[in-house]
Amino acid sequence: MKGEVKLGILGGGQLGRMLMQAGLDFNLYTLVLDPDENAPCKDICNEFYVGSFRDFDTVYEFGKQCDILTIEIEHVNADALEKLEQEGVKVYPDAKTVRTIQDKGLQKEFYRLHNIPTSDFILLKDKSELEQSIDFLPAFQKLRREGYDGRGVTRLTGEADFGKAFEEPSVLEKLVDFEKEISVIVARNENGEVTAFPVVELSFHPEHNLVDSLFAPATVAYKLQRHAIEIATRVIEAFGMVGILAVEMFLTKDGQILVNEVAPRPHNSGHHTIKANYTSQYEQHLRAILNLPLGSTEIQSAAVMLNLLGEPGYDGEAKYEGLQEALAVPGVYIHLYGKKFTRPARKMGHITVLGQSIEEAQQRAESVKNVIKVIA
Repeated sequence: MKGEVKLGILGGGQLGRMLMQAGLDFNLYTLVLDPDENAPCKDICNEFYVGSFRDFDTVYEFGKQCDILTIEIEHVNADALEKLEQEGVKVYPDAKTVRTIQDKGLQKEFYRLHNIPTSDFILLKDKSELEQSIDFLPAFQKLRREGYDGRGVTRLTGEADFGKAFEEPSVLEKLVDFEKEISVIVARNENGEVTAFPVVELSFHPEHNLVDSLFAPATVAYKLQRHAIEIATRVIEAFGMVGILAVEMFLTKDGQILVNEVAPRPHNSGHHTIKANYTSQYEQHLRAILNLPLGSTEIQSAAVMLNLLGEPGYDGEAKYEGLQEALAVPGVYIHLYGKKFTRPARKMGHITVLGQSIEEAQQRAESVKNVIKVIA
């Protein structure tokens, strides 16, 4: 690795911020592109550019300045990534992988093609095709493009729900009777070395359909954990991608593991690794894209991660209540994302709670989960 690497990051949110915190140890010169002039990365990168990561020219001109280009959000201009690759910029994840993952329909077809277990699905061109799929319900309808954090997903149980169905091209996914939602984060470097973090268990917010909290390690039988890691490894190797990949999965009531969807970047289900594992997901992503040996993913401590969301009814400049009370609890660590403004359900930070056992971590998490409030 040369003395100073110019690393470009498309997206300047909290994932980019935590990636740059890890990057300080590698002497990286960081450039960030984000449409928000107040993005969390703005004040901590070497060069900050306000612009759209969806626009071809903007991404291309930005990427030309970089030795390596990576992403913290997948909704970027893949054509520009491809041109940069052709001109010698190292782009991780590569344009082909980004294109497949951006489109949930292509993503599902990719799993089918590579014999990766996933729920049954039907691709819909528009809402009118729902009539022919009535026998497939109950199912989730997901927009093929642009959906994330619960946006672009709706549950359809019968014809009475068609009024809330999406008009645009979508995937109709058979409803899975699952026991738990789990996630495995895997990393792969240019040499083809692959490592996986231990399986984590996800809990979703009932209203906002985004990860509310997670538990690490997951309370899942060892054999099933090994199987989940094996599936996640197969996914990253099938893509042939370099970097980090979060693989979200369903554990069904009859013991099957089905891939739900993936994210080719650091992910909400790996935030706890900053404190709980020997190597964080952010450091691991950097090791992978710099083609360094991958770090140990072993757990040092059981952990619970709680997302810190903007309180309902508050919209404006963020204020934080309860920090002192929460930090008085042993094993509690707060990570604020540097977002100037809050709004209801906006991700403003997370809390990692450590314990000698998952039960101890859960008890401590219960004592602090409603203490910190983000208001305006």
